[in-house]
Amino acid sequence: MNVRVLALMCAAMIALPPLAVQAQQPEHEQSQTPPEARSASPERRAAPPAAPNGERLKPLPANATTHHKMSLGGRDLAFTATAGTIRLYDAQQGAPQADIAVLHFRRDETDLAKRPVTFVFNGGPGYASAWLNLGALGPWRLRMDKESAFPSAPPITFDNAETWLEFTDLVFIDPPATGYSRILGNEDVRKRFFSVDGDIDVLAATIRRWVEENDRMISPKFIAGESYGGFRAPKLAHALQTDQGIGIAGLVMISPVLDFGRFNSRNGLLDHVARLPSYTAAARLMKGESVTREQLADVEAYARGDFLAELMRGVKDGAVLDRMSARVAALTGLDGDLVRKLAGRVPPNVFLRESYRNVQRIGSQYDATVAGLDPAPFATRSDGEDQMRLGLHAPIVSAMVALYHDKLNWKVEGARYAFMSEQATRQWDWGHGGAEAVSALRQSLALDPAMRVLIVHGMTDVVTPYLETQMVLDQLPDYGDPARLRFRLYGGGHMFYSRDEARRQFRDDARAIYVK
Repeated sequence: MNVRVLALMCAAMIALPPLAVQAQQPEHEQSQTPPEARSASPERRAAPPAAPNGERLKPLPANATTHHKMSLGGRDLAFTATAGTIRLYDAQQGAPQADIAVLHFRRDETDLAKRPVTFVFNGGPGYASAWLNLGALGPWRLRMDKESAFPSAPPITFDNAETWLEFTDLVFIDPPATGYSRILGNEDVRKRFFSVDGDIDVLAATIRRWVEENDRMISPKFIAGESYGGFRAPKLAHALQTDQGIGIAGLVMISPVLDFGRFNSRNGLLDHVARLPSYTAAARLMKGESVTREQLADVEAYARGDFLAELMRGVKDGAVLDRMSARVAALTGLDGDLVRKLAGRVPPNVFLRESYRNVQRIGSQYDATVAGLDPAPFATRSDGEDQMRLGLHAPIVSAMVALYHDKLNWKVEGARYAFMSEQATRQWDWGHGGAEAVSALRQSLALDPAMRVLIVHGMTDVVTPYLETQMVLDQLPDYGDPARLRFRLYGGGHMFYSRDEARRQFRDDARAIYVK
């Protein structure tokens, strides 16, 4: 889920060999199989991989299709769900490389040629797609607000009134080693999968295979990705456009990072600029004030103007440091002496700890207005877990396992649902020179004048602050109609959709790009 924190706390562009489009069933069997169930029968697959304890995992089950109905806006919405896998092969050797878990929701009684389909994934890198599935887009939702962000919260799902099934079919994809997806190849295959370019190759091949096997070549196709998934989206769109022969009608990029090279550098200054409005929004909300984008306009102007200019002057001019530190302290609500000692440069961990030190809590990097108990409130440093991220892990995992078992009738035996792959996070190969997706976004927008893009953020997210994305977008020219690329800001943090009003606004803004 987290683009930046996992990458910095834990930790290539190595090309993945082309993945073959080999049939997974004999032709006579495929003809008798519904399109949404055309993947390998587990009994005929290669030997499954070994579990971490050395034991052999049981084969993944065959695809399972179930039928459901929910009430949406006073009317019934009937839909079909298919849980299963797509097997990827090495094109040269024909050896299996991975089984990718895919969960497809298709609205019934629709014209599939005109019906949009959206491919959805989260980030990390190393997360399964459950955040967006259960938090915002899928037909069933799990509470993810701050009152439910703790491990023993009931993992009970209910009909999602804001599901995107109203206007698009949904395909949730779990990258290799996440969810129930498995890597079947050797160590070299794993290394390719855990790299920036190899990851894109895998997802592009999976999407192409799914489109072909489900007869959706004519359907309008969209991509929705959160956090590192938002970074993936334009790179994946370009790979599909140019390598896989799949056109993409639109992108939805949720709390993304677009340029790891420009921001997050050890000695860079733009991180401080990007986070200042988010700090300010959180500080005002902590005091019970209302905050809108318009009310932050003066803060954004200061951050990109005088603040940046004074940061650039360095730390040797005492008068500049005094003036800058006083302004930053006033905006963030932090102690002025502390800010002056930091030369006006306030790291996220300091802001989140000091903002709540008097109540012995620590704020979440994902939403600075949400705080958890500090396990070491009197220590000089805290190693407290992030309440809005790790507090939700257990409920999400339990809810996903129950969903697969009880509602989707896809029961995986003997394997853990890997909501987050720590191996992928630790071993991710970022390549050289700083990964960025801005070039791919430029190329995709220029290549396809009909493609639309929606980029959304939460204003109190300090993991991927909204001003960072705004500064990147301000460097892009208009590619035809300026309305093709839309930016929206909501109340809340990284997972702003945990808030009812933000989730509704997000659904409405997303629906708008599906209609030309």
